[in-house]
Amino acid sequence: MYELTILILDMLKIRTPKSQRAKRAIEKRAPKLVENGRKILILRGTKTSSTLNAILTEIYHLKKENAVRYTRKNENIRPFESGGETSLEFFSLKTDCSLFVFGSHSKKRPNNLVIGRTYDHHIYDLVEVGVENFKSLESFTYDKKLAPHAGSKPFIAFIGEGFENVEELKHLKEMLLELLRGEVVENLYLAGVDHAYVCTAVSSNRVFFTHCALRLKKSGSIVPRTELVEVGPSMDLVVRRHRLPNDGLRKIAMKTAKDQVKKKEKNVSKDVVEGKVGKIYIPEQKVGATALPNRAKGVKRERREAKVKNSGNDSASKKPKTNTD
Repeated sequence: MYELTILILDMLKIRTPKSQRAKRAIEKRAPKLVENGRKILILRGTKTSSTLNAILTEIYHLKKENAVRYTRKNENIRPFESGGETSLEFFSLKTDCSLFVFGSHSKKRPNNLVIGRTYDHHIYDLVEVGVENFKSLESFTYDKKLAPHAGSKPFIAFIGEGFENVEELKHLKEMLLELLRGEVVENLYLAGVDHAYVCTAVSSNRVFFTHCALRLKKSGSIVPRTELVEVGPSMDLVVRRHRLPNDGLRKIAMKTAKDQVKKKEKNVSKDVVEGKVGKIYIPEQKVGATALPNRAKGVKRERREAKVKNSGNDSASKKPKTNTD
């Protein structure tokens, strides 16, 4: 315990980066206005069952791109007990993970999973569930062409009024969303969505969870007919304990940066029908006062005409000479 405390204090020291690589790593972990997708830390307690090991392995395979897995046993981790979260917070800081899944097994709480979130690498909230009726990926037979692609975005469906009325299930819904959805995106290519997670509230403390692939079939129209093919894993999640964040911590965690005031664009307005409309100001053009170049064709013609006219007038005005002798 003493060595662990020294390690934590050593990691909390403020260090100045000595290379560009270290500087980029620190900037990557720094707070951002738009946060990156959550990384998931998967670890186990002192004792686990074969079922629980299979569950942790399959969660890791489903979230492999954004997950870190520890396979060694951890004796000092007890998330719901005071002082039992120190090692967990240390691992969260070390791996830069803000979400964790902790598995343990005991006579009192068999096949126990604890899903939690951290804020500033400190425990934010926790949900403890027991796993029953677990079926692994290998127990399902289906066309392997339907297997979901790694990194694709899923559909997530929550069925049942319990997710809106029961406090424990509402909290579990938040945790499952954080665990399964990955990075938040603004635009989505629907043809690339090839699997779905379905969570059904069976009772006030039990949720049936399953993973399905999407099969698109012809429907006689532009929109294809969609079928769900169960590909696993599937399990029953029984809510045992949960701990919400206190109001002070929630207020700090929910604080967002002020939106930057957009610089006003001159002579630009927005219309519902026409969209973005701009005004262009052109100075008054005085065509009559415009100075023309000396070699303009029109000026040459006018000069020639004036010269011919003047020469005619000069010849008419001249009198013939008379001899006086």
